[in-house]
Amino acid sequence: MLQLLSPTISYPSPLFHLTSHPFPPKPHFCSTHRLSFYLPPKMASFSGFLAKSQMGMTAGGGGGDGANGFSSLMDYVGKGGLDVGDDLLVLLYHIQFACKRIAALVASPFNSALGKHSALTGATSGAAASDRDKPKPLDIVANEIILSSLRNSGKVSVMASEEDDAPIWINDDGPFVVVLDPLDGSRNIDASIPTGTIFGVYNRLKELDNQPTEEKALLNSLQSGTKLVAAGYVLYSSATILCASFGSGTHAFTLDHSTGDFILTHPSIRIPPRGQIYSVNDARYFDWPEGLRQYIDTVRQGKGKFPKKYSARYICSLVADFHRTVLYGGIAMNPRDHLRLVYEANPLSYLAEQAGGKGSDGKSRILSIQPVKLHQRLPLFLGSLEDIDELESYGDVQQKVNPGNNGSVTAKCAVITMSTVMVNCERQ
Repeated sequence: MLQLLSPTISYPSPLFHLTSHPFPPKPHFCSTHRLSFYLPPKMASFSGFLAKSQMGMTAGGGGGDGANGFSSLMDYVGKGGLDVGDDLLVLLYHIQFACKRIAALVASPFNSALGKHSALTGATSGAAASDRDKPKPLDIVANEIILSSLRNSGKVSVMASEEDDAPIWINDDGPFVVVLDPLDGSRNIDASIPTGTIFGVYNRLKELDNQPTEEKALLNSLQSGTKLVAAGYVLYSSATILCASFGSGTHAFTLDHSTGDFILTHPSIRIPPRGQIYSVNDARYFDWPEGLRQYIDTVRQGKGKFPKKYSARYICSLVADFHRTVLYGGIAMNPRDHLRLVYEANPLSYLAEQAGGKGSDGKSRILSIQPVKLHQRLPLFLGSLEDIDELESYGDVQQKVNPGNNGSVTAKCAVITMSTVMVNCERQ
């Protein structure tokens, strides 16, 4: 079985920790049937209880060590629990290791300095994000941290990131493809508002192995969300929470800084079929289509199919808004063509469905949409099944015209119309 060797995760100085352990060690195989770590078997306090570290814990279908009911992430997805397979277990280990480093970085008083210098992950001054978003330095740092971990895992053939213009081919033999948004909501860091990492995992399409590298990297990254084998997000807030699904429910694990373990705290999450919260930037109410305005007006007056008045809660951090929606129900939404299908909409919709909820673009199931571009954008509505079904029944809920662009859109339409008229006149 698999033996993963990891340094003890402690955070006396995030700057020291991040620079002294640039890469997680490679996993080694041994004949034992347990995951073992350098962490000594001990009792560690966690949320007012006593929980054992990784050694001696079992998952038991969502349980833990029997006496205390706690289980680490690695135990829960290993042979004692979900048994996702050795390859996916190694990949998950490296993803969660990278996210621990990002959590320390985001919380560090030195993060501004780290973001501006290249000592940690290489030069960042020339990097640029896709489309129009100009990343803050921490976006680039987080991206490089995850890329380093994925390379070191030996299990990833392609990484496609929101921060890169094109997918990165890593390993010809890697069985998995990883798509990710390395640091969602990074614009909020200076105000200490929660941020997050979003990731999705696909199997490599072996039938493309003989294609040119760039082509097979792109096509592997453009798989439909229905083909996801795993997805998750990590919330960096008052607690660091890793929420993931491997096709058998959605489960959340909270980082215990005293041991460095992600501890199972929310097994088999179920999104309530109804909630009383909608999360959207309703300062743009007057830019919305009629159907969306009618829906919001109806539910906040308590006149919808659920006869209670809805409240607005909006953090403007997708991972944070979605995490609250997963726990309490309701809808987290952005009606504009703004969120990315590959990196954000597909992984989060997968998690929503695994928890009994739904992901929609206002008309169609997100996971059924075939990506045609790596950085393809679309409206996104996530949350309670009955709430989203009711929203979709209003029809016109997608905001196709962005605020402030009405004039330019009108002008473009006029030019297109005039061009069409001129062509028709010439043909006559």
